[in-house]
Amino acid sequence: MKRVCSLIMGLLLILLCSSWGFFAHYRINRLAVFTLPKAMAGFYKANIEFITAHAISADKRRYVDSTEAPRHFLNADHYGKKPFNVIPQNRDDAVLKYSADTINKYGTLPWTIQFNYYRLVKAFKDHDTLAILNTSANLGHYIADAHVPLHLTQNYNGQLTNQTGIHMLWESRIPELFSNHYHYYAGKARYIQDPLAEAFKISRSSFKSVDTVLRFERILNRSFPAGKKYALVMHGKKYVKDYSVAYARAYQKLLGGMVERRMRSAILAVGSYWYSAWIDAGQPDLDELIKQPPGNAEKRKLQQEETLFRSGKKY
Repeated sequence: MKRVCSLIMGLLLILLCSSWGFFAHYRINRLAVFTLPKAMAGFYKANIEFITAHAISADKRRYVDSTEAPRHFLNADHYGKKPFNVIPQNRDDAVLKYSADTINKYGTLPWTIQFNYYRLVKAFKDHDTLAILNTSANLGHYIADAHVPLHLTQNYNGQLTNQTGIHMLWESRIPELFSNHYHYYAGKARYIQDPLAEAFKISRSSFKSVDTVLRFERILNRSFPAGKKYALVMHGKKYVKDYSVAYARAYQKLLGGMVERRMRSAILAVGSYWYSAWIDAGQPDLDELIKQPPGNAEKRKLQQEETLFRSGKKY
């Protein structure tokens, strides 16, 4: 019984603390499929449910694999006020400068993206369908994590500034409430010349928004009626205390569409990493790897989904 209770509590913890929230990870991976060129789209559309469902596999691993957690963040501010001027991009150089223990303690997110990128290149070269799908889903997860400002700071949940809970507010509550009205289309997947440099570029961009994310919530908290900040919200089959719709909406307005922009950027980046890995693998014929192509009804549904995605209309 104790083991069962521990398992349930662990899964709940993953759900509550998961990067981007499960909802947003599902959507980012799914919509990234529609950024791909025709030569890749057939394979990924045929497996879109797998790509979507396994968007959260990396978060689930954190409960059973003690080495998984550092792969989801980079506490950049541990390295100073201008960390990206001093952190070596090459992991071996970073280890020599700071030690392996330090790198692991304060996060390995950019290097995790690079590692999974080359794992995907190998999967494409090997024509290994399952490896392609699993690695694509995992790579998409880590790229999405890098687009979250709170994954780039030691103050990841506002715990250092009396703002505990801001992590879920920014990356879970706001997307779940408002993302059906977001404009997601950001263009077609592009080739990435240097996967590691791109991972650091994404991380640097997110880090620049950390101050805004924290400062605007402090401003809102001071002006918002205390009794209306939280509400009882149905999660699963239970009511739990969560940020109210009004508070989340006010925070989103202060942020000026930041969450929407970061989701849109993540979608394009995920598709671009998949596309680049396929190019670097020599552009193998993915149609040969489709075991069960979509039926006519599923094709129509996917076409409708893609049309909405490209038009930027309500999802």
